[in-house]
Parts: sequence; C-alpha cells; structure tokens
Amino acid sequence: MKPPYINREISWLEFNQRVLNEALRPDLPLLDRIKFLAITGSNLDEFFQVRIGGLHTLKRSAPTVRDISGLDVGEQLEAIDKRVRRFKKDQERLFQKELLPALSQEGLPLHSISDLESHQVENLSYYFETSIAPLLSPLLLTAGNSRQIIPSLRVCLALSVLDPTSSEERIVILPLPASVPRTALVNEGGFVLLEDLVAHFCSSLFPGEELTAHTTFRLTRNTDIPANEDEAHDFAEEIHQVVTARGQSFPVRLQTSQDSALTQQLIELLDLEIEKVYLTRNAPLALADLFSLAMADGYNHLRTAPISGAESPKIDPTRSIFEILEKEQDIVLVHPYQSYRPVVRFIEEAARDPHVLAIKQTLYRTAKNSQIVDALIHAAKSGKQVTALVELKARFDEAHNLDRAEELRRAGAQVLYGVKGLKTHAKITLVVRNEDGRLKRYVHLGTGNYNEITARFYTDISYLTCRPDYGSDASIFFNAVTGRTKLENFRILVPAPTQIKRTLISLIEEETARALEGEEARIMAKMNSLQDKEMIDALYAASKAGVEIKLNIRGICCLKPGERREAKNIQVISIIDQQLEHMRIFHFHQGGDSNVFISSADWMTRNLEKRVELMTPIVDTSSKKLLIGILESCFRDNQNAYLIQTDGTSKRIEREKGERRFRVQDHLAQLFERQAAAAQQARSSSLEPHLPKE
Repeated sequence: MKPPYINREISWLEFNQRVLNEALRPDLPLLDRIKFLAITGSNLDEFFQVRIGGLHTLKRSAPTVRDISGLDVGEQLEAIDKRVRRFKKDQERLFQKELLPALSQEGLPLHSISDLESHQVENLSYYFETSIAPLLSPLLLTAGNSRQIIPSLRVCLALSVLDPTSSEERIVILPLPASVPRTALVNEGGFVLLEDLVAHFCSSLFPGEELTAHTTFRLTRNTDIPANEDEAHDFAEEIHQVVTARGQSFPVRLQTSQDSALTQQLIELLDLEIEKVYLTRNAPLALADLFSLAMADGYNHLRTAPISGAESPKIDPTRSIFEILEKEQDIVLVHPYQSYRPVVRFIEEAARDPHVLAIKQTLYRTAKNSQIVDALIHAAKSGKQVTALVELKARFDEAHNLDRAEELRRAGAQVLYGVKGLKTHAKITLVVRNEDGRLKRYVHLGTGNYNEITARFYTDISYLTCRPDYGSDASIFFNAVTGRTKLENFRILVPAPTQIKRTLISLIEEETARALEGEEARIMAKMNSLQDKEMIDALYAASKAGVEIKLNIRGICCLKPGERREAKNIQVISIIDQQLEHMRIFHFHQGGDSNVFISSADWMTRNLEKRVELMTPIVDTSSKKLLIGILESCFRDNQNAYLIQTDGTSKRIEREKGERRFRVQDHLAQLFERQAAAAQQARSSSLEPHLPKE
C-alpha cells in the first residue's frame, strides 16, 4: 500500500501549473497573462536552484533515502524531469500560439530584425553601439574554464568565431548585460529580444573575423549551499563566501534555443548529463524577464489595475498610532486590501517620538529602499536603543541584508545576524515608550515581511496591540534571541521551534476528541504549504473521527485529499489570483469558543522545527470574526479556486448553474473600501474642536 502522502516536489510543480493556468485564461487582460507566465519562469528558476540542487547533492551522499511518499532520490528526479518537460511544452505553446498573436493584435508584435525596415535597423544599431556594446565582455570558453566563467541564470550567446588567417575556430561566450531590458521597443510598434539584437550586431566586436554559428543558452547552478555556522568566526564573512560559492557551484540545468553542433560542444565542455539539458525553441529563455514587458509603460488598458489599499476605519490620520492603540487596544489590518502605511507609520513615529526609548525588530526580506530600515537608522542616530535581528540566511537576500545590517550597525543600532542553527522567520516589532514615568510596550506582529513593496500585492495580516501580555511576550522573545535564553514562559504568544507544533497538534486532538463525543468539531486553516508528516497524520486522525477540515493551501500540499476513510472529511483548495496569497490564519471551533491564530509559520517541518517563528492568538472578538469571515469566504470562491485531488493535481472549481460569481479577492477589496468610505463619511459629518492641553 502506497503511503498516504504526495511528494513535495511534484506538489510544488502542480502549484506552478495552477499559476500557468492563469496565463492560459483568455478572459484575463493580455499583460496579466504575460505576468503569470513570467511568474512560472521565476518560480521554476528558484525550484531548480534550490530543490533540484539539493536533490543532486543528496543523490551523491544518500541516494537510497526516501521521502514521505516513498520515492528515493533518483525516482524523485526522474518524476520531476518528466513533469517539468511536460510543463515546458505548455509554456512554449502558450507563448507561441496565444500570447504572440495577441500581442501583435495589440500593436506589440515580436519582430525578427531581418524583417524590419532599414530605418528601424539603423535605430537599433545606434542603440546597440551606445547602450549595449560597451557593457559586453566576450569570454573565451575552454574545457578548463567552462564552469567558472559562465554566470548562473544569465542569458548568454555562444558564438563560433573563425580567424581566417589561421583557420582556427574558437567558442566565445557573450553574457547579456543584466542592466539592459530583455526587450527593446521598435519605433512604429513592437519589440525585439535582446539576444536577437546582440546576435545581429555583435560581429563588430570581432574585427577581421567571421561568426560561423551562434546559439542562445542559459545555465542554472545549485544554490543549496549551507553556511558553516559551527566553524565561522565571522558569520557575515561566511555568508559572503556562501553567496560567492553559488557562482561557482555545479550546474543543475542548461537551457538552450537550438539542438546544433555548437550546442553539443557546449554540453561536452560543461560535462553535463543529458537529463540536465532543456531545449526551448518556441519561447525565450528566462521567461521571468517578461516581467519588463508585462509592466511596460503606456499599456495600462492591457492589465488589471493594482489595489490601492483602503484606510482602516480605526486609523485616524490626525492622531498618532500610539494614541489610536491606547484607545482601540487591537488593530488588525488585511493587506493589500488595507493600506500598509500604518505599519510604516508605527515604526517612523517610534523613531521620531521623544518618549520612545527602544525599538526592537526582526528583518527577513526588506524592500530595496526600505522606509522601515531608514526609520530604524534615524532612531539609532537619535540615540534610541535600536535592536535589529537581520536574518542573513534569507535565501537570495543575503547580500542585500548584509548591506542594510552594516548601515544599521554604523548608525549605532545593535545588530544580530539571526540565531545559530535556525532561521529567524518571525515578524515582530516591539516599541517601548515612557508614558508619565511608566514604561508601556506596543507590538506589531505579522504574517508577512517588513517590505513596503511586496505588501502591495502579497495578502498578509498585521496585528498591532498594546495589550500587556503581548508586550511582555515580545520582550521575552527578543531577550531569548539576543541573549541566548530559552523560548519559554510565554503568556500568550506561541513560538517555534519549541511550542507551535505541539500546540497545533494539541488543538487538532481537542477537535478530534469532541468529534468522537458526537460534538460539532471544525478546523479551517489558510497557509502557503503543508508538508509536515506529524501534522498531516493528526489531520487524518481528526478527519477519521468526523472533524470537518477545510484547508486553503496556496502551494505545497503533501496531504492526500480524497474518499479514503482518513481523508473523507478534508477539503483542500488553492487560490491563485492577482494578489499572492501569503497570509496564515488558523481557526479551531473549540466547542463554539473559536481559537483564532495568525502566524509567520506554515505547517512545514522547516517552519515548525528549524526556524524561529511566532503564532499569535487573536482574542479581540471583532478581529476574530473578521479573520473567520476571510477563511469562510475563501471556500466560496468559484472563480480562482482549485480543488486539490488525491494525486496532487488540481481541478478548477466551477460555478454551479444559477450560482452567483464569487471571487474572494474582489470581495475583500470591496469590503474594505466600503468600510473606509463609511468611516470617512462619519468623520466628515462630525465636528471635533481643538482643546487646550491641561
């Protein structure tokens, strides 16, 4: 009997298929479809760098190790390769057969340079000579340097260059400059790909020589390189070395545009196994670069307008965040439907407020020009006690985090580079304020990063409070991560790796016990991924006992829904829409008393056992009602929701005959817009005098 679990990697590939399904929808605006196609390319790049790289490393050391679905490493790689190649064909067919013709109809055709008018070619030639050629660096490729000189994830040209005087032929690599857009607009409409433009004009780089062949290719390297935390004397320098090592790591994929003699030479020089080679004839390499086309200026009519973010009715722009929290005690914000500005204001006001003595914050992935980090720097320079836990192990953000950490350190902040052996993924800010000689603590807890940019299109929950229990636990948390004390003695917050998993399983078991007693028992949860075996087994046991379980999981789901006895009461859906579903909300019926939590943690082993995370109980009645309502509305979606099948594949949920259309992202945007409008009307109809201070 096969284990009742879905392979993690295959489940993730099915998630990426759901994203591609959005690009396949003819009812979506054209540039939205291109955006979704670009997302699938970006997702697949990271998948190969991290997951495939990790599997190849594991294959060398422990090839017989099996995952929870029963597959050994070789079997996983074989299944992944088969699924990826099928997925690639879908991507290429979509681009060639649907998106290119649609772009042409909208006046944005993809041109071949040989088909352009002479004046258009002249303009492109000038663009090449002035904006591209100075950035090109031809690199001689030999058997000895092939793996060292080719940059990872960069689209490159391979050129066969013939010297007529010596009749010698060599292979030269031209990495396309990363600072130049992948598409070049042509006057009178349309665009050309950068690789075609460079291939057409690059002969000027080789005076007196002949280019006999060229092809486009792209190499992907393994990035699953852990830092050596035990032996590192300088952890920042160790992270620098890890980032550098990725540029020299072993290849996990070669994408090429031609099956030619030159391509075969590349494969031989790189000493690549054939299963790592992916031929792409009908679409550009590096589909993620199509983001620039999807965001091209002047084509707003071809894409969905972004959500502006309504103001929370509890946020009065004329009052400080501290005054508002003193009055309200709890504020829950649902981003991006509600503005992220109050979170930024909270930190900026704390930085300026003379009564604030200390600010402590975790930073995982921040915006490039982060207002939040700037506020912390200002606070530190102003003499406030600023503690910033900057996680240097946040994959692909290590270099950026190192730079911002150094800026904070120079400003006088106390900077920590995470916790040894664990990633700090918790999202928490603590502000300590002197109010008439009494210290009062204000706390922000969230499901998403402190990033003003991603907050515009990631769905996340923010919780601001001045309740003493939360402030006390926030202090315990920061004392633990800065002073190496234990994550214990929390009054209300639930930390990982010590308590979240134990608490969740206990809550599931309580619902199971109620069901066995014939009582009403329900669990609803929304998260990015579900992979942990113990959590899945606890859910199976609950379902078998009669607990109604509804799970909204965007990505990986290793639980097998279906008609089997242990899963018959479990429904798993996934919502893929304009906003990236990122919030984590957990609801346990608890005999009608309703326990509701938000969390930075998914139900994955890495989150529950190998990361510093926080799960936050929501005790305010109106906030609990709001979050339960969000969960319930997800299961009403009949436009962008998929039902996860027993084998891990997805089936779009169709609207039944006579049923009204319901799209949860539209519903939430309209809900918070109505609330904001009602609050604004109430404010404008009331008069409040300015009173002298006592």
